[in-house]
Parts: sequence; structure tokens; C-alpha cells
Amino acid sequence: MSAHLLVLDSSAWSHLRAGHAGVLDHVAEAATVALPATVLGELEAAFALGRRAKENRRMLSEFLDEPFASVLETTAQTAVYYARIFAALRRAETPMPANMVWIAAATQERGGRLLTFDKKYGRIPTLDHILLDTS
Repeated sequence: MSAHLLVLDSSAWSHLRAGHAGVLDHVAEAATVALPATVLGELEAAFALGRRAKENRRMLSEFLDEPFASVLETTAQTAVYYARIFAALRRAETPMPANMVWIAAATQERGGRLLTFDKKYGRIPTLDHILLDTS
């Protein structure tokens, strides 16, 4: 099933860059592929700590210049989604890292489907997501 809006978390971005077949297939099927601003922050932090910052920034910039790619900005409405997800996780006693909640909130706000390798997103029953395996 193709997703109109496919949202990548940092793990999906890393696997896309590595040529993971499953990620490539989902990206090829999507009308739009987006990175939440939170993911951009995570990537920039990793680039700053790595040895190939310039190359990694160039690759990210080239990807975002593609007509099918976009950035999901964090908005006041994203914060409303964040609060709902955060509260539900707290009530269920299944906390998650704040960045993951922001990524889920941005995905839900836009009606997207998150592509990830992180099982923790399964703690959010209202999140439309695809969990891929690293193999």
C-alpha cells in the first residue's frame, strides 16, 4: 500500500542513505517524503559530531531539493498532537524520548505514515507507521 505522505525518522534516513531495499521501496511508492524538523535537528547533531559533516549536509540538501521531498515544520498544532501523545504515553506508563514524541506528533498532524526501524513507536497505537527490520 502506498503512502501519500511518508515521514522518515532518523533511522529511516540512515537506512535510506545506506541503500536499504525496504526503505527505497517505500520512498519510491510515496507521493511525498518528509523529514520533521526534529529529525533535521537530530541529523545536524550527528553531522556535527561526525567526520563527514560537509558530505552529509550536501546529501541531505540534495534530497530536500527533490520535488517530492519536504520538511515538516513544528507548529502550534504540532504541540497539541505532542500533548495528546505524551499524555497517553504517560497514562499507559510507557514513556518515550521527547524527540520521538515530536516526530510522531508531526506525522499525525499531517496525516502521514512514519517509516522507522525503532520498535518504540509501536507504543503509540494511534500512529500510522511502518516498522522495518535491519536485515
